Amino acid sequence: MISHVVTAAEAGLELPFPSFVFGIIAISTFILLGLITFSYRDVANRHDHKSSSNSSHH
Repeated sequence: MISHVVTAAEAGLELPFPSFVFGIIAISTFILLGLITFSYRDVANRHDHKSSSNSSHH
């Protein structure tokens, strides 16, 4: 009885591509987001002359 239920449940599962592709998509997305985040490092220090003049006035 249980084997018939399991077999019926497995027959309804169809993936559009192999399951390892989902992992590749996830890893590539996280790498892309990490590179975007990394590109914004040290942005506040690029315009130090603006922040130093503002701090002297306050």
